[in-house]
Amino acid sequence: MKKLVTFLAICLLIMGCKTEDKKAPLEGYLIEGEAPGLYNGIRIHLQSLDERNRKINRDTAIVMNEKFVFEGKVDKQEIWYLTVNSVNGSSPFIIDNDYYAITVDKDNIDNTVVKGPLANAALKAYFKDSKELANRRTKLTGQLRSSSDMSTRENINTQMVQLNKDESSIPFMHIEKNKDNVASLIFINNELNAKNADVDKLAKALNNVNSELKNTNLGKETTLRITQTQKIRAAEGATQIGSIAPNFTAPTPNGSTLSLKETLGKVTIIDFWAAWCGPCRRENPNVVKVYEKYHSKGLEIIGVSLDGSGRQKDPKDAWVKAIAQDKLTWHHVSNLNYFNDPVARTYNIKSIPATFILDETGKIVAKNLRGAALEAKISELLN
Repeated sequence: MKKLVTFLAICLLIMGCKTEDKKAPLEGYLIEGEAPGLYNGIRIHLQSLDERNRKINRDTAIVMNEKFVFEGKVDKQEIWYLTVNSVNGSSPFIIDNDYYAITVDKDNIDNTVVKGPLANAALKAYFKDSKELANRRTKLTGQLRSSSDMSTRENINTQMVQLNKDESSIPFMHIEKNKDNVASLIFINNELNAKNADVDKLAKALNNVNSELKNTNLGKETTLRITQTQKIRAAEGATQIGSIAPNFTAPTPNGSTLSLKETLGKVTIIDFWAAWCGPCRRENPNVVKVYEKYHSKGLEIIGVSLDGSGRQKDPKDAWVKAIAQDKLTWHHVSNLNYFNDPVARTYNIKSIPATFILDETGKIVAKNLRGAALEAKISELLN
């Protein structure tokens, strides 16, 4: 019996020792780095990309005895870049609140080794494929420039077409490979940053991602981004020249409601503006002149105010006063909700002044004309 008790005690002691050896779960990220050959004082940076794809600094460490350490916390997983002063290039990795061991290659930063969450293995494979395609493109471009043989050039152009197809398929191939890996969400978000992103295809790709991933904060944010982008694309398509302008109904200054359909004339201008908008107010005298000259011939204007900025003490008062001060004697509506105005969102308004010119059927025939160009178009349509 004593031997059994002793054996159990030893087992418990061993188990206790093993538990203590395990790393405690991290609340943030911890990056322990090796920097062979880098001098003391060299700075290493962690950077991310902003909305315009410009690198912004997130964290900085200093090399001491060929080592460096980063500690911090992130709200979501995303691609960050490790850069080193005096070393060309950068090493991408997926940041998370986790442990990383990074070994920097000062001679070729592409060879930097990142040991951390599994998502980084997927990212490495993604960049490897992308780099191979970039190298193929460089090679083909060189061959195209150096060849004058029409048959050879035609063959190269055919290869270029196929290369473009391969390039567009890479993200989706890696999303499919990593349906259970947060890297798939990173790849989807990365693609959404492109102006020509295939949003519907990305939505299908997201739908195939593991349901647990979709329920994470990043998964929900990705779903929201896709939904918002689809709405923007729909708005852009609905307000292209040649499209029928989307109808809307909004409050007037006196509290009643007015729709676009009720205001249509032979020619109609939808004018997005605001009392606080300097360029709008400076353009108003020109619009007044055009309205006074052509209203009797069938010109109608409906002004959609984007007043409601948080800086305005009384948005409605500012709106009504601006109408009176600038002598804007046409139709006016506003939800007084700044750029969140539902009419502005329907028309995908990102800046003002913005105008849409409609014919008598409500079809958009021109956009964003000012000054002499506005009057010339109205004259063309009504004379």
